Amino acid sequence: MVTCISPTVLPVTNTSDPAATTPTTTAVNTVQLASVRVLTEDLPRLVRFYEAITGATAQWLTDDFVELVTPSATFALSHPRRVAFITDKTPRAGANDSAVVEFLVDDVDALFARLNAELGEELVVVQSPTMMPWGNQSVLLRDPDGALINLYTPVTAQARQLQRQRQPQLLQPNQSE
Repeated sequence: MVTCISPTVLPVTNTSDPAATTPTTTAVNTVQLASVRVLTEDLPRLVRFYEAITGATAQWLTDDFVELVTPSATFALSHPRRVAFITDKTPRAGANDSAVVEFLVDDVDALFARLNAELGEELVVVQSPTMMPWGNQSVLLRDPDGALINLYTPVTAQARQLQRQRQPQLLQPNQSE
């Protein structure tokens, strides 16, 4: 059974007019990203990598499923057998070359230095810390299975403003049931 949630009407500030301070009423999508899951054949290795990046302690829910809870969403890792029941075409671990997982961090340069010290030669750097045209300091890595990981810190006023507009506004589930 699939439950559809209707858009909720919330006050939203008109960001196209910098002088606008009066909120307008706009229908917004109430779907919230809860987690992203990466499949791996080597769970302990990826858990170590993502614990180093996020600073979160892995919560082993089963021997083949782990969650790292961050302030904005949960990052999950599991063995492919955990999703084998979904289809006869079980997803393959380490086969994704079409997505970038991005983490907003307080200080990308400090985190990059810590990751270099902690992970050493295991850390695969695709792009060293670089100032992006939109004002983020960014470093692009590969996790141990080859997935692209972007760590970034907004450093210009424009980049910080863009990030503030992205911050999730967590909606409470409908309590009327």
